[in-house]
Amino acid sequence: MKVLDHLEEWLIAFLIGGATLLIFVAVFHRHFAGWAIPGLQDWLLGVNFSWAQELCIIMFVWMAKFGAAYGVRTGIHVGVDVVVNRLSEKKRVKFILFGLLAGALFTGTVAMLGGRFIWDNGMHYASLHLLGMDPGDVPEGPTTPDLEWPTWIVYSAIPLGSSLMCFRFLQVAWNFFRTGELPHHDHSHVEGLDKHPEMEVNPYGMDDNLHPHDTKHQMMGDDSTDKKGGRR
Repeated sequence: MKVLDHLEEWLIAFLIGGATLLIFVAVFHRHFAGWAIPGLQDWLLGVNFSWAQELCIIMFVWMAKFGAAYGVRTGIHVGVDVVVNRLSEKKRVKFILFGLLAGALFTGTVAMLGGRFIWDNGMHYASLHLLGMDPGDVPEGPTTPDLEWPTWIVYSAIPLGSSLMCFRFLQVAWNFFRTGELPHHDHSHVEGLDKHPEMEVNPYGMDDNLHPHDTKHQMMGDDSTDKKGGRR
């Protein structure tokens, strides 16, 4: 499972970094190609970057699909669960499991429909061609305008990303069923730092792994209670 987690993170990081670098190079090219510098302008005008925008869009779409699966695994998706938090513990568990399984059903359905779509959009033809079989009347499928890539490859982000997201929903649901814990993203944590900075108030303090029940903030290091057992 750790291998899949790392592959997911590396893919997202590669897509973000690659798209950012590509946008920077494309803007640099467009800007300096307008400067009347002998030699440099002619060279820049000879470099074709008309495909950069299309590739950036494709990379961001793939990043969004796999980033959504990463969000389910790490618990960074925004959730409105005011009503759920007010339920009894037994009912709350049922509602949370229902929500996670509903998410798995929805993303699994999208994955199946997306797989059928790319199969009819050129993947069937590509598979027959790869195996050396006669495709017959099977359509080859369209290509993208600038890069001229088969669109079924680009649209593969839908079944692949949705399948991974469905798996993450089931993974979170199973872990919650066994342990009662949900993934929680700590917004105050910074990667590479072992300790959190000193704070007088913890705005992210909560009684469970969901959202805070109220707007009161728990004081860092203050575990004292009043006579009735409540917080000060």
